[in-house]
Amino acid sequence: MPTKTLPPSPDLVHLKYQAKDLMKGHGSKDLQAGQRIREFHPRFEKASDLLIFESKLTLSDAQLTIAREYGFGSWMRLKKHIENTGTSDNLSLPLHERIEDAAFRRALDLLDAGDAEGLSAFLTANPDVAHRRVTFEGGNYFTNPSLLEFVAENPVRRGRLPFNIAIVAKVILDAGAKDDPSAIDGTLGLVCSGSVSRECGVQGQLIELLCDHGADPNSAMLPALVHGEFEAVNALIRRNARISLLVEAATGRLDHARELLPSASAGDRQCALALAAQFGHAEIVGLLLDAGEDPSRYNPVGTHSHSTPLHQAALAGHEKAVRLLVERGARLDLKDTLFQGVPADWARYAGRSEVEQYLRSTEANRKANRGLHG
Repeated sequence: MPTKTLPPSPDLVHLKYQAKDLMKGHGSKDLQAGQRIREFHPRFEKASDLLIFESKLTLSDAQLTIAREYGFGSWMRLKKHIENTGTSDNLSLPLHERIEDAAFRRALDLLDAGDAEGLSAFLTANPDVAHRRVTFEGGNYFTNPSLLEFVAENPVRRGRLPFNIAIVAKVILDAGAKDDPSAIDGTLGLVCSGSVSRECGVQGQLIELLCDHGADPNSAMLPALVHGEFEAVNALIRRNARISLLVEAATGRLDHARELLPSASAGDRQCALALAAQFGHAEIVGLLLDAGEDPSRYNPVGTHSHSTPLHQAALAGHEKAVRLLVERGARLDLKDTLFQGVPADWARYAGRSEVEQYLRSTEANRKANRGLHG
């Protein structure tokens, strides 16, 4: 659920105009407007385009969507942020510098230093800190983390982790975090979807520790797949995570994907198309298109939902998957909801000149044909 970033001096009046523009897009049945509403308005989380466009969208609905699109829980929270100049509302500061809870901040400093002994003594003297959460707004995840979730270094704050971070995590778990399943699962998802723990050689240790303390390996599988953390994927499988159509689509195992497709849910099929396109597994893209998947739908939440399968294939330069999606009718004019670029723009950004040229020439031909038959 990627969010937009507020400008340095956000204007509430301008944000109100954005809400009104969203209402106009809803009224005209604009697909991008529908995707933004589905992604950020909780009432429409799993609604189809048809249901979204048939439903009434009030100004309050539109304002809530805009607020959540910028990483705030409500319009009032967004308004308060704009009017507030407190430390926690300064989005330019690193996350740890925005924490106003002095005890939590001290525990985090000990965590960052890898001082397991000092952290253990501190949590013994301040046992409630292991259960506390801090609130961050203006981002798309890590909005209400516990102390344990900071061991993943995801989002990146310092770009490194102490070599003994698994021992530090064990200290936090023993201090009371072991009784918070949501924190343990949340931490596993962050560890499996972030690169810093892998680069520091501690990803596997943290996965084992968290699973030993009850983390559900299935809960972290999609984040690991979407971020291409295949070492984490394999570690989760070793901990008995389910090998689903999503796993096979992301890893390119066509025969297994074909076996799992008939029993897969509609949601898993859509996710699988997003993953197969992202990683360039054209044969699986074709398999899913043959099964009726729409090549022009925005990806579902959790799989780069601001974009379509064609955006992701173009960005990575997977020419065979790009051509297949286009030949099967993928729209070339759909803009992503975050950067407002069409797939050809994404190819250009990534330096995929051959893919960009193919997409632009194909779109020009489509426009010419529409003109001839218009």
